Amino acid sequence: MVLHRKSKEIGLSPGSLVYLGDKKEKPVQITVINYGVEHYNQETAATVEDCFQYTTADPITWINIVGINDVKVIGRLGGAYKIHPLVLEDIVNTGHRPKVDYYDDYLFIVLKMLYSATSNQAIQHEQISLIVGKRYVISFQEVALDVFEPVRERIKKGRGRIREQGSDYLAYALMDTVVDRYFNVLEGVGETIDALEDAVIHEPAPETLEVIQDLKHEMLFIRKSIWPFREVVSTLIRRESQLISEDVILFLRDVYDHTIHIIDTVETNRDMLAGMLDIYLSSVNNKMNEVMKVLTIIATIFIPLSFVTGIYGMNFEFMPELKWKIAYPLIWLLMLVVFIGMVIFFRRRKWL
Repeated sequence: MVLHRKSKEIGLSPGSLVYLGDKKEKPVQITVINYGVEHYNQETAATVEDCFQYTTADPITWINIVGINDVKVIGRLGGAYKIHPLVLEDIVNTGHRPKVDYYDDYLFIVLKMLYSATSNQAIQHEQISLIVGKRYVISFQEVALDVFEPVRERIKKGRGRIREQGSDYLAYALMDTVVDRYFNVLEGVGETIDALEDAVIHEPAPETLEVIQDLKHEMLFIRKSIWPFREVVSTLIRRESQLISEDVILFLRDVYDHTIHIIDTVETNRDMLAGMLDIYLSSVNNKMNEVMKVLTIIATIFIPLSFVTGIYGMNFEFMPELKWKIAYPLIWLLMLVVFIGMVIFFRRRKWL
């Protein structure tokens, strides 16, 4: 839990680098892409010092760090790019909500990325941190998921306008990729909800209720992630910064529209799950009512039969029927007629 992680920071000075997270990828992977309109180069940095040469590079540089558990690497990289210690502290603390902080020479953006391997797997998440400078972008990932591979391919093959734009457009492209992951996750959730609808109505089971509750918790988590994400994009659009051009603001507005769409989808799914929970409870109650109705009808049928058998079970000396030779079959015939008559009566009243 986040509270347990935060307890590790007690007594430390502000800016102290302590990794607070559960995903420990080792060793740290560093990929550097340096590109321009007519220039492209990608390499894997053996050490963090290999990235220092790009601090003053003219083309756009994208440094992607996978694995933030090695705080020494984060500290050395931050020193080379003159990143504030509090920013470095936030990078290695994975419990932050999405946010954006403005500094003189760069922007610091924190995002939450969601993913799941299959539609039945619980939703996983990781923190994505972006440092956006004038000619560079540094991204920090907890695990190696290759979610940014489409962006790398666009840069490598020169598709679109990405190689003609600056670092702000690259940051937009990365944010847009993170938003697309929300759509992928919600698509899987939607498939699960569709499969649950028939089960809730026709075969309500405790396992179905457990799935509904899990999905409700996942929708709540997505909602807590996407709302501050929307505020991040909104802040980037509203607040003027020399690092964000007017052209890129138009694209950010598109990302903002996507976040609104995600929020609407989440709210719709939450309403559907709430309705499915009500349907589940109603189905269980109806099933119980059907059982109780059958048991009540059976008990009602046996009331007159018990009455007849009770009378002739009394040990009175003077009961003339007891002397009849056909008394026993007559009593059985009487009880059979009462039984059939009550069944016919219940069917005509549509109680059966």
